[in-house]
Amino acid sequence: MSLKSERRGIHVDQSELLCKKGCGYYGNPAWQGFCSKCWREEYQKARQKQIQEDWELAERLQREEEEAFASSQSSQGAQSLTFSKFEEKKTNEKTRKVTTVKKFFSASSRVGSKKAEIQEAKAPSPSINRQTSIETDRVSKEFIEFLKTFHKTGQEIYKQTKMFLETMHYKRDLSIEEQSECTQDFYQSVAEKMQTRGKVPPEKVEKIMDQIEKYIMTRLYKYVFCPETTDDEKKDLAIQKRIRALHWVTPQMLCVPVNEEIPEVSDMVVKAITDIIEMDSKRVPRDKLACITRCSKHIFNAIKITKNEPASADDFLPTLIYIVLKGNPPRLQSNIQYITRFCNPSRLMTGEDGYYFTNLCCAVAFIEKLDAQSLNLSQEDFDRYMSGQTSPRKQEPESWSPDACLGVKQMYKNLDLLSQLNERQERIMSEAKKLEKDLIDWTDGIAKEVQDIVEKYPLEIKPATQPLAAIDSENVENDKLPPPLQPQVYAG
Repeated sequence: MSLKSERRGIHVDQSELLCKKGCGYYGNPAWQGFCSKCWREEYQKARQKQIQEDWELAERLQREEEEAFASSQSSQGAQSLTFSKFEEKKTNEKTRKVTTVKKFFSASSRVGSKKAEIQEAKAPSPSINRQTSIETDRVSKEFIEFLKTFHKTGQEIYKQTKMFLETMHYKRDLSIEEQSECTQDFYQSVAEKMQTRGKVPPEKVEKIMDQIEKYIMTRLYKYVFCPETTDDEKKDLAIQKRIRALHWVTPQMLCVPVNEEIPEVSDMVVKAITDIIEMDSKRVPRDKLACITRCSKHIFNAIKITKNEPASADDFLPTLIYIVLKGNPPRLQSNIQYITRFCNPSRLMTGEDGYYFTNLCCAVAFIEKLDAQSLNLSQEDFDRYMSGQTSPRKQEPESWSPDACLGVKQMYKNLDLLSQLNERQERIMSEAKKLEKDLIDWTDGIAKEVQDIVEKYPLEIKPATQPLAAIDSENVENDKLPPPLQPQVYAG
């Protein structure tokens, strides 16, 4: 798979993919940046330490139980008869449970006693003290029936698995990383014992490990999936918000070689989206990986039908990114972290499940860092699309095939017209806001100039003097005008 494809605009720095330990091999996001060899070495280093801690915990619990027993015995000295009955009952109960477990793996078990044995096996341990769900009961029955075919080896595996669940019950206060290390150590320990002591063939070891993972993770799921002590939920909300903001990304921008106008291809795309969404409903890491694998195979089939040739890795990754953007799977980061922490490491290191899971991790990382350069867009267009101000132009009418539906053509034509009207409206609103701003600035400028003139030349109003008498006034007492002229007659 090419690490840098200029044709698709998907850029990956090779230095970021190298193993964190510096061995020169490529690392895997699912293995915290280590390669498969270094990842295994890290687990081997922590394995001995974890085993020692488990032994110390078991010894401490045994000592506490013995001390509590001795204290109870001394305090009940006056009631020795009652305590003897209680001790006898306890011994009988313990013997009955041991006998029942042995009968599970006995070849001569009678058919009539199977129902009672299954009911006793279903009974939850008092230390766990929780009600088992219907799915848990079903998985427990399947696990017991599966181990019956291995007789003595099955008994040993069942005992180790039950002991591991008891140990995990007392480790719920630990961080999720520490619980993950305990689970990975248990996987490796059981696999090595089957290969070295039990001489179990590798193909059977893989089947047994799948059943062990299914059994223990069905019981631990609600305690270790998206725990409150981590920021998995916060990451889920962040990636969901990011994918919603990228709803405008088209297959052409990612160079996706899939033609959804072909009915078969469209069906494959729908199935791929359904599978990637269905991943969240599964409880076992292997089942979640199976959903990713089915999704990936549908993608390869869609590419093959579109191109009439086998799909390549360069075509697969962009298409997977498009499927994730279109489906927006729920709790995506939590599911990825859950698989990384509690899946059988041999399944992630080898096989197609590990390959498809690695590609999904790369697709999520690309979506988180997706920018304008990745899609061959200008920063201005990218920002406008992200803000929702506009959307990319649809397919031009000239490029439609002759068999395309007329209604679809008209719909896209109307969308283009609405897009153009929207752009014109945005320009008009922009010019109107600019004109409004200019008018406000002009009004403020005139008001400021008037204020400056008033301050520079203030208006002084003098008090009014004694008013003069009007010429036509009849009040002529103080009138200083000369007497009026009298008409004169001249003889002549």
